[in-house]
Amino acid sequence: MTDNILSQTPETESAAPVIHVSPSPHLADQALTTQRIMLDVVIGLVPVIAMALYMFRLYAVKQLAICVISCLAAEALFARMRGRAVPLKDCSALVTGIILALSLPGPAPWYVGVIASFVAIGIGKAIFGGIGMNIFNPAMVGRAFVMIAFASALAASGYQDVNSSIDAVTQATPLDTFKQTGVVTPLAALFLGLTNGSLGETSALACLIGGIYLCIRRSASWEIPAGVIGAAAVLGGIANLVDMDSGWTVLHHLCGGSLLFGAFFIATDPCSSPLTPKGKFIFGLGVGGFIMLLRLFSGYPAGVMFAVLLMNCLTPLINRWTIPRPLGASTS
Repeated sequence: MTDNILSQTPETESAAPVIHVSPSPHLADQALTTQRIMLDVVIGLVPVIAMALYMFRLYAVKQLAICVISCLAAEALFARMRGRAVPLKDCSALVTGIILALSLPGPAPWYVGVIASFVAIGIGKAIFGGIGMNIFNPAMVGRAFVMIAFASALAASGYQDVNSSIDAVTQATPLDTFKQTGVVTPLAALFLGLTNGSLGETSALACLIGGIYLCIRRSASWEIPAGVIGAAAVLGGIANLVDMDSGWTVLHHLCGGSLLFGAFFIATDPCSSPLTPKGKFIFGLGVGGFIMLLRLFSGYPAGVMFAVLLMNCLTPLINRWTIPRPLGASTS
């Protein structure tokens, strides 16, 4: 972004401050604080958490407790190491912990959540300077680290516990079932969330309720989920035309896996997504496109985590393309 700099006149002192003028608008809503946005996210996640508790019971309680406590502890530790006040009141560490827990399978060992939380806060956020400075979604940084470090615990078999009394975790996830056997999970089960999977991804209905709330409250930009869903719908439709006998339709792609959870609660992270409406829509299209490419052509059945991280890398470039220049600025 090109800035206009107000030059000093001979009458001004040499130590006078230099004023940088950025593109309009210059008005801001003072009520839209970090804490308010994060609390809105927590409220938006309530339907998702409720469905996770209903389906996975103590598995969900365990993961939520481990990840939230670990993220809060990591936030306090890394803040003290940098000689700064502990910023727990902004609730950003709380949100990171909840989203991280909801992205994990219920049977995952306790140490997976602890390590993922410390990596999310330490490498995903603190190392960049704290909240607002990170270029990657912290929860997805932690999730990617443990997925690589503990591949067996987070592979398809890591979602199952055949000795459990909870029906959901005794079966494979819908996307794994389809990839391995070609069996299609009923659409109603995907929409309501009566399946196995990561704790927060199973219910499309819960994700829609919470996501629409965030968009209405303007704590999430609607352009991002619109882009994700639009790109996934187009590519899913093309895949249906190519293989019409598979039985896995566009609606299965939209409701299955963590697409809606990622579209509303992960990709919309304001720190790691573009600034302008146009840039946000492009970002969403990219996330949706990568999700479908990974689903259709890779060994990963979901693809949301890698899609978001890949587009996080492109956010600075999207900003450069889409942020308007100030009036009178040079175009060279």
